[in-house]
Amino acid sequence: MAAAWYVYVARCADGTLYCGIARDVAQRIAAHDAGTGARYTRGRGPLVVVLVRRCRDHGRALRLEYAIKQLSRADKAALVAEPARLARLVRRVNRTRRAAKLAPPASRVRRTAARSPYGIRTPSLDRLAKRSAIRTRTRSHARASARAA
Repeated sequence: MAAAWYVYVARCADGTLYCGIARDVAQRIAAHDAGTGARYTRGRGPLVVVLVRRCRDHGRALRLEYAIKQLSRADKAALVAEPARLARLVRRVNRTRRAAKLAPPASRVRRTAARSPYGIRTPSLDRLAKRSAIRTRTRSHARASARAA
């Protein structure tokens, strides 16, 4: 079985929060403190881990890290103060992943007419291509029948 990935939130010496992922959080924090970790944490050490969440795989850890990084500073502080919020965030991230899995592939989605910036409805590219092909076939057919006559 593959090793689990962890999402961690660390508080820097200047009071800011840093979020990252690692397989071994202690080793990663040591790398940050040594100045060989992320560029953001250089000169902001020592770091103190304030929140850790175990994830099944690398992809889930990356999605959760991204979701945490998209939060505002106030929301991140609330997340650290009340770790139960992390469970809600994880559920939301997993729910959007499931919804993406259930969505039909892009090739099966019906293309609708687009609106130009001027408010005029324009046909989709597929319909334009079909019209062009029909015109070409019709013209060539008309030419061939004219030659035969």
